[in-house]
Amino acid sequence: MIDILYFAWVRERIGLPKERVETQAATVADLVRELKAREERYDAAFADLTALRVAVDQELTDFSASLQGVREVAFFPPMTGG
Repeated sequence: MIDILYFAWVRERIGLPKERVETQAATVADLVRELKAREERYDAAFADLTALRVAVDQELTDFSASLQGVREVAFFPPMTGG
C-alpha cells in the first residue's frame, strides 16, 4: 500500500487530499498511468505532467523514480517563491 498526497489544484481536481492505494506500479509514471485509468478526474489532474512535481517519501524526484519500498508519493504544482 502506498499513501498518495495531492496538493493545490491537483487536490481540487481529484477531490481528495490523500488516499491509500494498492498498486503494482514499478515507477511513479506507472502509478500515474494506473490513476489516470481509474476515472476522468484523475485523467484531468495528470493531463500535463510538465505542470507537476513529485516527491517520493518526502524527497523531490521525477516520474521515472522507482516505487520499490516507497510508503508515500506526493503530487503538487511547481512552487514559486517571492
